[in-house]
Amino acid sequence: MFESVLIANRGEIAVRIARTCREMGLRTVAVYSTADRDSAVVRLADEAVQIGPGPSRRSYLSAPAIIEAARRTGADAIHPGYGFLSEDPDFAEICAADGITFIGPPPAVMAALGDKARTRGIMAGLGLPVLPGTTDAVESAAHARAVAAEIGFPLIIKAVAGGGGRGVRVVRDPGAFLGEFAAARAEAQLLFGDNRVYIERYLESARHVEVQVLTDRYGNGIHLGERDCSVQRRHQKLIEESPAPGLPHHMVDRMTAAAVTGALGVGYVGAGTFEFLVGGGDDFHLMEVNCRLQVEHPVSELVTGVDLVRQQILVAAGERLALNQADVTPRGTAIECRLNVEDPARGFVPTPGELTRFDLPAGPFVRVDTHGYAGYRVPADYDSLLAKVVVWAPDRTQAVARMARALDECAVEGPGVATTRDFLRSTLDHPLFRAAKHDTSLVDTMLTGLQPDTTEAPERH
Repeated sequence: MFESVLIANRGEIAVRIARTCREMGLRTVAVYSTADRDSAVVRLADEAVQIGPGPSRRSYLSAPAIIEAARRTGADAIHPGYGFLSEDPDFAEICAADGITFIGPPPAVMAALGDKARTRGIMAGLGLPVLPGTTDAVESAAHARAVAAEIGFPLIIKAVAGGGGRGVRVVRDPGAFLGEFAAARAEAQLLFGDNRVYIERYLESARHVEVQVLTDRYGNGIHLGERDCSVQRRHQKLIEESPAPGLPHHMVDRMTAAAVTGALGVGYVGAGTFEFLVGGGDDFHLMEVNCRLQVEHPVSELVTGVDLVRQQILVAAGERLALNQADVTPRGTAIECRLNVEDPARGFVPTPGELTRFDLPAGPFVRVDTHGYAGYRVPADYDSLLAKVVVWAPDRTQAVARMARALDECAVEGPGVATTRDFLRSTLDHPLFRAAKHDTSLVDTMLTGLQPDTTEAPERH
């Protein structure tokens, strides 16, 4: 087992990782930028090292700075959290070359699955269903036109190196396609330093459902059930829940089995997520695989009782999974709401600033993961996620009521600061969400005032 873990991240996920490390008796090292010198994890960790100025490329994305911090502090493992360097195979190889364990999947697996187009081909070869589209990057306008003619509209253009909902463009109008294709390549270059894109058919009315997998280096693998992540704005998740309400048991069984098959088929090691689109009927299709811990992992933890960060660390240390599939028995319903420092009334524009009031919910079966506190200044350099409010209840109806109560208890204020709290609260009250008939169009539906059918879907127990 490791003695010291460096947490190569910031914000709520850095605090969350540090807490599990402390419970395991592991020494923790936090890294921070000048913009994060007052971050909660700096105070929580056993040691903290400043690694650069505010911009991510000169701090949290600087592999040399992070490796040097690990050397100076004697850290023998690095947990990357999510985002930043968490899915960078080159960084994982640098760690290995320096004798430091990267808490994540092998670099070769990350490299293969980090190419979203290549992932489609690999997983299709393993028997997982994928939408019509390309399994290689589309390099030219002529190639793009041929693909569009074959699969039809609407379609979606995605960055090969993308993730987190970024680098995505939906095209419904054939006349706008080539312009959107050129814009997508330029955007991919700007966001990811890689202009390659791929194309697949777009499902207008679909649910976003993902499966949490956990594997070790000895060929053992399990899943921790599924999560519904359909409440999104601009492909960025806002509310997640487990289990996915209303899905037939046989579909869930097929989807979770497919995810484990895919993970074991590529030699995956650690915690990972297989993301699917669920259309009408019994169809589901793989979107992508995320080689890291997900923001929404707490909902899986609450329904299964499994600490995913602990399992990541144990697997990275070379231990076999102590769990088999029969040990995982999801109970009840867990819901997570992302409290972002954003103003929904202005298109979810970030609103960083000093927090003069920061009151969080409490009470039975309420969990809050955050790095915020009264007096904390939310920096403008990073993602706007401030807190994750997570609740558990024996069934979905009680979980929705508990989340509504928890959000009502939240009070975050400061000059110029706005949050998504009221928008999240309105979402919980929306008849489509209450009836569990929502899909990825729900936020647009709310913003346009559409009122589709709201006949209630059955709750799955």
